[in-house]
Amino acid sequence: MRTRTALCAGASAALLLTMAGCGSSSSSPSAASAAASGTEASSVPTTPSAPDSGSASPPSTPSQTPSSTPSVDPGTLPQTKTMPTSTDPQFQAGIAALWQGIVDDNPQEAMPFFFPKSAYLQVKALSNAGADYQNRLIGFYDLDIHAAHRLLGAGAKDAKLVGVSVPAKAAEWILPGEETNKLSYYRVYGSRLTYTEGGKTKSFGLFSLISWRGEWYVVHFGPNPRPKPVGVVYEPRG
Repeated sequence: MRTRTALCAGASAALLLTMAGCGSSSSSPSAASAAASGTEASSVPTTPSAPDSGSASPPSTPSQTPSSTPSVDPGTLPQTKTMPTSTDPQFQAGIAALWQGIVDDNPQEAMPFFFPKSAYLQVKALSNAGADYQNRLIGFYDLDIHAAHRLLGAGAKDAKLVGVSVPAKAAEWILPGEETNKLSYYRVYGSRLTYTEGGKTKSFGLFSLISWRGEWYVVHFGPNPRPKPVGVVYEPRG
């Protein structure tokens, strides 16, 4: 996989930040692929109405919280080199939260699956990492959630999450000094979220996931970099 280098802009000033991997050159929203072999397939818990497509639809409860939600913010703890999997309960709960945020057009509901700010502050060698996180990364995430909701259209409430595939063998351990990092993490491109809508199976990509303490989190939902601060759904199919 290519190492990505980025120039990031803050929200209220024309300040350029040097970023990579977790960010490439793009404007701050508030200021202005294919999967590889060795893919892990994750399905969400089965419900009676789930389509028979090799995975299952999410629980019918509108707003789920992970049963394994840690009592301590994981971003305040040290990084580990544990390889994440897409089958553990926290990952599945994160995907369910992402999906619910898309269905409801509510980015806040999708935040449990986004890379923790406290971990980002540990990882990035930036003087204003907090502003970059909030203004650029969260700004694009919000725009992309809205774009995914528009993709679902009028059938959003009836669309069913099937699961997410993560090409685990394509994951790379990013070393300190790369991508403006102080610490390391696993990064993987090429994950896809699959769902059914109107009797059809559809999917779209999750541009990049990175790890913290053995868990995958999304850091770029839509493509990165992009020329304008607009929401984009990455490689929709179906």
